[in-house]
Amino acid sequence: MKFMKLGTKPDTFYTEEATRTVISDAPSDLVIQVNNIRYLLHKLQFPLLPKCGLLQRLCSDPEDSDSVTIELHDIPGGEDAFELCAKFCYGITINLSAHNFVPAFCAAKFLRMAESVEKGNFILKLESFFHSCILEGWKDSIVTLKTTNKLSEWSENLGIIRRCIDSIVEKILTPISKVSWSYTYTRPGYTQKRHQIAPKDWWTEDISELDIELFRCIVTAVRSTYMLPPQLIGEALHVYACRWLPDITKTKTRSTESSSGSQTQTDAISVGKNRRILETIVSMIPSDRGSVSVGFLLRLLSTAIYLGGVSPVTKTELRRRASIQFEEATVGDLLLPSHSPSDNHHQYIYDIDLVMTVLESYLVLWRRQSPGTTPAESNNQFLMSSIRKVAKIIDSYLQVVARDINMPVMKLVSLAETLPAIARGKHDDLYKFINIYLKEHPELSKTERKRLCRILDCQKLSPEVRAHAVKNERLPLRTVVQLLFFEQESGSRAAPQPQELVSRRKQTPFTEHDISKLKLDLGSLERVKGTRKTTIPETSLKRSDKKLQLVEPERNLERGGTITVTEGVESKKGQFDFPKKKVIQRTSKLEHKGGDR
Repeated sequence: MKFMKLGTKPDTFYTEEATRTVISDAPSDLVIQVNNIRYLLHKLQFPLLPKCGLLQRLCSDPEDSDSVTIELHDIPGGEDAFELCAKFCYGITINLSAHNFVPAFCAAKFLRMAESVEKGNFILKLESFFHSCILEGWKDSIVTLKTTNKLSEWSENLGIIRRCIDSIVEKILTPISKVSWSYTYTRPGYTQKRHQIAPKDWWTEDISELDIELFRCIVTAVRSTYMLPPQLIGEALHVYACRWLPDITKTKTRSTESSSGSQTQTDAISVGKNRRILETIVSMIPSDRGSVSVGFLLRLLSTAIYLGGVSPVTKTELRRRASIQFEEATVGDLLLPSHSPSDNHHQYIYDIDLVMTVLESYLVLWRRQSPGTTPAESNNQFLMSSIRKVAKIIDSYLQVVARDINMPVMKLVSLAETLPAIARGKHDDLYKFINIYLKEHPELSKTERKRLCRILDCQKLSPEVRAHAVKNERLPLRTVVQLLFFEQESGSRAAPQPQELVSRRKQTPFTEHDISKLKLDLGSLERVKGTRKTTIPETSLKRSDKKLQLVEPERNLERGGTITVTEGVESKKGQFDFPKKKVIQRTSKLEHKGGDR
């Protein structure tokens, strides 16, 4: 940071109550009132009037010995800026820097301390300092631009803001190898001594200290040159958002907080400012995919929900942008806190509704890009890879949020069922989520358990997971029966057949088509063919076209007994002979402390 020292005399101003006086043998004949401070000064004994064109005009007769009182309540910068100008006139030492340049320059312009009034006046020296020191430095330009907030109109009219922005943009566009000035860079793990050249985003933290409008002007000017990649622009937006927007992971629901009236008013001002910042940031995100991460987009969307009152256009744009990059998300990106107001203690931790809306938006785009009439007909490997990645992310997310004891089962079921069937090649991750939820929610009713397990396709489980599921006493009986059936069928297809059963019909008692159409329930076994359903009693199944018989499965399982699966061979007369029986034994009784299965 650079400074300029003017004057040589010691400071002789002193304060007595609300009056500032200069120690002098000559009596004061000029009283200047600035807000609540009175200054007792001199007209001609010291070169105050000769240097100030405005004071010369206000004093009709400068040589009049009578005391004159002048009110300067509207001087920019207030009493501090006026005192700098007064001390310059008295020759008292003053130190100018980027911190006090703006008020001093505006006050000097207000008092008309120009060269036309007297040679070597204050304005000339300030302009020289501005061009040779402030605009040449990086942090000096940043600090000066930051101080223009209190005198924005004056600074704009005098060209201070424009010239500072031009200087900052010029330095941002400087090749990295030529960056020699000091800058702020506090990324974790970064040590400037270990690096010979500056990082590509060296400038982002310093400009994040500026007001949002000044920040927008700089970013817009940089983007208009097309000299920096969109990712750098996105990084600048990310740094600014982290600097000013609230950390949603550490905030509570605003509706549940109690505060005083003054605190509420302060919070309202802060919330309004944050809304403006968020909407401005979203409007500046480059249109290029990958310019910002999907995690950043999701956090902005969560913040918009927390703040409330953010424009629907902004939230819609965030959902759209996040859905475009949804396959790039991680589970951590989706674990956003819920800010829904709640009057009780049963508020769930994670905002699953936000994830649902973004997923639905993603599926709309995915189906629109699919060339086939249905997802199954699409041969686009990119789209298939994309939907598989998203399914993997959602299933992993479900495994985490399933541990939330207050999370309703239907919210998770709805999220799981939102994805099309083609999205999941395997249901192993889905089974893990179901198992975790059943473990963390032992109070679930029988109906809720059945509804939760209905999303599971037993045919899409790996042999290892299916073996674990068969022994899982948390699963409802209907699911266990399905698992046992498919376990038996997979074993039948894998086992070698007798030499005498050489025909295809005799080698394969059940075809794949039959297996996929057969669904078991506690009360019935349904055979589905086309749009027709024929219900067959549970206690027995005798069919001439499908060589299988289940003997009283529910009663045997409830006793901890067995399911007897009898395979037969069709005789020439169209009847069945049953030469052998296979018995599948459950390792333990189907008992559950939480209620019926």
